[in-house]
This record gives sequence, structure tokens and C-alpha cells, in this order.
Amino acid sequence: MLRLSIAVAVITIVLKGLAAYVTNSMGLISDALESFVNLASASFALGMVTIAARPPDEGHPYGHHKAEYFSSGFEGVLIFGAAAAIIWFGVLRLMNPQPLEQLGWGMGLSVLSSGFNAVLALMLFRAAAAHRSIALEADGRHLMTDVWTSAGVLVAVAAVALTGWLWLDPAIAIVVGLNIVREGFKLVWRSSQGLMDEALEPESIEALLAALERFRSATPEGERVRFDDVVTRRAGQRLFADLHMHVPGDWTLQRAAGLRDGVEQALMDAVPGLRVTIQLLPLGMEARAVLLEKEGA
Repeated sequence: MLRLSIAVAVITIVLKGLAAYVTNSMGLISDALESFVNLASASFALGMVTIAARPPDEGHPYGHHKAEYFSSGFEGVLIFGAAAAIIWFGVLRLMNPQPLEQLGWGMGLSVLSSGFNAVLALMLFRAAAAHRSIALEADGRHLMTDVWTSAGVLVAVAAVALTGWLWLDPAIAIVVGLNIVREGFKLVWRSSQGLMDEALEPESIEALLAALERFRSATPEGERVRFDDVVTRRAGQRLFADLHMHVPGDWTLQRAAGLRDGVEQALMDAVPGLRVTIQLLPLGMEARAVLLEKEGA
């Protein structure tokens, strides 16, 4: 999918570059600059997704899943750079407005490139949902932002042609730059949260708690079991949950472990892709880490 994104980025660079060249429009030039960011970010994302797919090894026993967050953060930084360039050149053109040329050809090429981006963005969103990939989602969001940016630029260029207000062209370029700064900030923020082991979405946590309650009520031995200290985190495509399962102290280890296996399966069915770690404890006892935390509080 990311290879297709790279190919589409090259095509849109050519189309938007031609549109900017024939029209001399600062708005279309800013649109073309953003396509260079698409190419760089898709290339970097391909490398990071490849790394994230590697199996665990001796040096990385928990896998390489967080590599995708570097892709999202890198794309956000690139967006900031492109936005700075767009705003700078927009201000310069605003101080010295220039007439636009061959708007028909330029707008047609821009519409064609936006169509490519829109179709690819929808494909990336579907792939991101299927694979739970932040790199694919980030690339799709950036492309969709590019589509809306192109739409705004086309409206502004058409307004310049109708009104003759040359200042409107660089003004919309500056607005485009400010808009993609906002998108870049969102990408950087999300990648930073992922690197800090952000918890799962509230919907997933609710599904976990509901699955635990269903297991307790539907299992004959469930009434004698207690669950607590449920914590979750996300690392790229991987979802993790850790919790304590308290069982009667007179149970055999085999009996407790068998019940734990059933809990793990129930939780993985409730949240696809989840990795579960359950610590067994006798009723009336808490993990030492929890006790130390309470004493510190």
C-alpha cells in the first residue's frame, strides 16, 4: 500500500508542479510543495512499517512495533517544514502580487491530482483499520488534508480570476500553510503519546471490563474469582493488557491456570489483536508493586 502511495506522490508532484508552472499561482505552488512531503513521508513510512513487521529478537524481545510512531512523528516534522516554506513564500508574494496565467490548464491538472490523492487516502484508511497501523493512518490523514487543501486553493484561484484580486492568491497560500501546521501538530502529538505507552481507547477498555464481568457471571467458578489492577497500552499495531486475577488460596495451580486461560481467550475475543498478561494471586493478597504504590501514596 505504501509503495502505491509513493507512486501516487510522484504522479501528483508532476501534475501539481505543471499546474503551478503554467499558472504562476502561489496557491498552486504551495499545493505542489505539500506533495513533496507526501513523497518523503510515504518513503519513510515504508521503511518504518518494514521494521515494525520484524519478529522479536534477542535485542528487542518485545518486537519492533513502535517503529511506526517514528514514521508519524517524522511526517509531522516534514509538514512543519513545508508549512514554513509555504508561509514564507506566500508573504513574499503578498508583498509583490503577480498575475496568474493559463488557469484552465492549471486547475484541471490540480483536480486530477486531487482525485488520485482522494482515492488513495480512502484505501489507506481501510488498510490502517485492518492492520491497526498508525503509519498508514497518518499517511491517509495527510493525503486527505492535501485533498481539502487543493480544494481550497482551487476556489481561491477561481476567485482571483473572477475578481482580479491578486492578493487573494498568496493569502490563500498562507492559510494553507497554517492549516497543515495544525495537521502536523496532531501527528507529532499522537506519535509522542504512542511512544509513552498510551492506554487503549475507552471503547476497548470498556469491552475488556465487560468481558471480565461476563466471564465471572457465566463461569461456575467465576464467582470465587476477583480481577483488579487492569492496565492497557498500545505499541504500534500491538495491543496489551495486564491485570491481576485473585483466586482462592486452596486451589491447585493447575486449576487456577486453566481458568486463567479461559479469561485470556475471552479478553482476546473481546478486543482483536490483544496480548494479555494475567498475574495469579490468592484472594486477600495484592502484588508487592501495588502495595508499595499504595504505601507511597
